[in-house]
Amino acid sequence: MGPQTPDEYEHRTTTLEAFADTIIPGEKRFAGDRAVAGVSEGGGAVQAGAIELLEWDATGLSGGLDDFAAALNRHAAAYAAEHGIAPDEDVPPFVSLPYEDRAAMVRWLTAPGHPEKALWVSLALFCNMSYDSAAHMSTVDALAAGHPGLTSMGLALPDADGLWRFRSWSYGRPLADVHPATTPSGSPA
Repeated sequence: MGPQTPDEYEHRTTTLEAFADTIIPGEKRFAGDRAVAGVSEGGGAVQAGAIELLEWDATGLSGGLDDFAAALNRHAAAYAAEHGIAPDEDVPPFVSLPYEDRAAMVRWLTAPGHPEKALWVSLALFCNMSYDSAAHMSTVDALAAGHPGLTSMGLALPDADGLWRFRSWSYGRPLADVHPATTPSGSPA
């Protein structure tokens, strides 16, 4: 079951954005952006579509995102109290933490021996995936939109027909004879 009100959805979303930004930081999207700490230039996981990927039902995580955000905020409230950090009631507890404290918390949650490690590592992996593969969208569309991860890695644009051929990176010759039973589409017969 998803969030019940727009405020609950925003609370969950900003918490998950702050987590994604901790995994792969980016620059603030606008002047008052609290979820994105702005410790890096260019787009990070949030700008790469981490929330869209996490909300995609194919990840297997979408149904538990409310619980992830609630748990992250419980941990953040405890962390803030333990470290004498005054809470900011205007934003969720994890969002209110300075970046360095967010990073320290994520290191603790994903450390060997932490009882919830597998959950937090899986969330972190999908945040990474949004940046390094744009798994939630077509690669052609992602590149056309200037996806920050794919473009920062220098992924080449496809040919006009949407296919990659890598002519300049090939050996320039066949590496083996085509098997006689291979169909015109390249499939084995």
